[in-house]
Parts: sequence; structure tokens; C-alpha cells
Amino acid sequence: MRTIYRTGVEVEAMHGASVAALTIYDMLKPIDKGISIERIRLVEKKGGKSDWKDAFDKAPRAAVLVISDGVASGKKEDKSGAAIAERLKRLGVIIDIQAVCPDEPEQIAMMVQAWADEGLDLILTTGGTGLSPRDRTPEAIAPILDREVPGIMEAARAYGQQRMPLAIMSRGIAGMIDRTLVITLPGSMRGAQETMDALFPFVLHVIKVQEHAFRHGL
Repeated sequence: MRTIYRTGVEVEAMHGASVAALTIYDMLKPIDKGISIERIRLVEKKGGKSDWKDAFDKAPRAAVLVISDGVASGKKEDKSGAAIAERLKRLGVIIDIQAVCPDEPEQIAMMVQAWADEGLDLILTTGGTGLSPRDRTPEAIAPILDREVPGIMEAARAYGQQRMPLAIMSRGIAGMIDRTLVITLPGSMRGAQETMDALFPFVLHVIKVQEHAFRHGL
């Protein structure tokens, strides 16, 4: 079996093998009452997420910024930032900084720019990508990007829309500040998790490209 989707199809392949085996069983049982189906197993699988893991000379360093008036004021608990950090750690990424700030564009831009200046490989923000009046994260981040990478968020929105039609309303952006990759994720825990599912580990290849360029003085 072959698919171009992100998830594997080994279970579907085994379902097919099971149906084929049961069909043969049904045809042969009049001849041999002792016939049995002995074993169905996965022989080989390739091309899944495990094949997309880059090997780094040193673990990538990242920062996670939670952008929320409620969390910054202590009125709400941060769940999205914690979920993002936990996922990054499982991918072998070192979390140098976790911080919270209100939905204030100037403060957002200042913090992200300062972290990029420190040479972090990856900065993920969560929150402020929707359409409420205080959602201004894209407006804060866009002016400080050297290069936007539209395909990253196009992929995230396409992935999210298959699960939640309202994902089309996310205004998240992604791009580079010098050699630092910046990605703005939704503020909801579900939205943040689905965006992580859509992008990782594949997007870490950007860091690998930057690592290679730096090592060769490009």
C-alpha cells in the first residue's frame, strides 16, 4: 500500500491482508476443516515521520512565547505553551526560554527579536493569531521577519481544516529572522497541538539547512 498522507497505512494494509486470508479460508474450509489463519504481521514500513528526522551536530535550541492577556494577568492557566514545550522536548529540542506576555504588539516584537539576536534556532509563539480585536501577533511579527516562509502555515491551515473548518480563520505566519525560524501558533491547546502535528518533525529541516550553511560559511 502507498499513500501521500502524513499518517501510515500499515493497519489498513493488514486489514486488507486479513480480508484476503478470510476469503481464502472461506473457499477452502469445505476441503479442510482444520484450516487456520496463522499470522499477519508488518514486514516493512518506510516514508513515515520517522524517516524525516534530521540528525543535528548539536540539539536545536528553542524558545516558547505564550501571548495571552489572560495568562499574563494570572487569570488563565497556560496549557498551549506547556504542550508545545513538551512536544519539542520529545523531539530532542532544548527549550532555553519559556515566557508569557500580553497581547501587546510592541512587547511581542521586542521579545522575539531579542531571542533571535541570541541565536536561538527556533521561536514558537502561541496565541494572538485569530480575529478578535486583541489578536495582533501576525502584525507584531511580520515587520521583524527577514524572509517569510508561507508554505509552513499553508500546510498547518490545510491540516487543521481537515479536522476543524474554522482553522481557515487562523492568521498565523512563519519566517526567518537571520538564522532563527519563527512560527506563530494558535492560542487554543487543540489548535497548537494540531499545528505541531502538521509541521513537526519536518520543519526542523529548516534548522538543518541553516546549520549546514553556517558550517560552510554561507
